[in-house]
Amino acid sequence: MNFDEIKDLIKLVSKTGLGKVKIEKEDFQITISGNKNSKAEQPIIVQSPQPTMMAAPASAPAAPSEPAPTPPAKDKPAKVEEDNLVTINSPMIGTFYRSSGPDKDAFVNVGSTFKVGDKLCIVEAMKTFNEIEAEISGKIVKVLVDDASPVDYDQPLFMVEPA
Repeated sequence: MNFDEIKDLIKLVSKTGLGKVKIEKEDFQITISGNKNSKAEQPIIVQSPQPTMMAAPASAPAAPSEPAPTPPAKDKPAKVEEDNLVTINSPMIGTFYRSSGPDKDAFVNVGSTFKVGDKLCIVEAMKTFNEIEAEISGKIVKVLVDDASPVDYDQPLFMVEPA
């Protein structure tokens, strides 16, 4: 995790009023606590490296993996130039929801167009349902996460063709 990601996480905790966020990656752990009662918007950062201990893998000859067979062309959607696609990432850790309820329609589907400020999804974090709004206008090309799945901070949620 680099310094800019940590700064973004601090801003997110301050902006959303979350009480505490804890992230653990490989040999790195960070906990960010925000104080809702204080007027100061500076959260407290506690950072502690964890020792990494890895067992030596048993040396077994690895079988060469074959590439997965490609699906037939009729199952593929029309090819879109991936150079011009934008990824919309999760601004927080939580549970991803495509709609506001199990009996409701999804906010957006593949092919849906949206504009700045439109709701794209909900990420539930600590019993708080955070509506994720579009920061750009465009068209949904691919939904990368299944409904009701856990998501990490900065995990890609949608592939978008900007308008």
